[in-house]
Amino acid sequence: MSNAKTVKVTLVKSLIGRLESHKACARGLGLKKMNQTVEVLDTPENRGMINKISYLLKSEG
Repeated sequence: MSNAKTVKVTLVKSLIGRLESHKACARGLGLKKMNQTVEVLDTPENRGMINKISYLLKSEG
């Protein structure tokens, strides 16, 4: 599993006032605070969450 693809995701906009489903996507990716960066596996499920809240995120990788 050491060669698994990952994506770095950073929360760049606040979750205050966002739809509950969008907040849930951020939590599902492991993002709790602004400017927090996490590395998640590049799976279709994670890609879907990243695409759904792409306006709140900066992603690389």
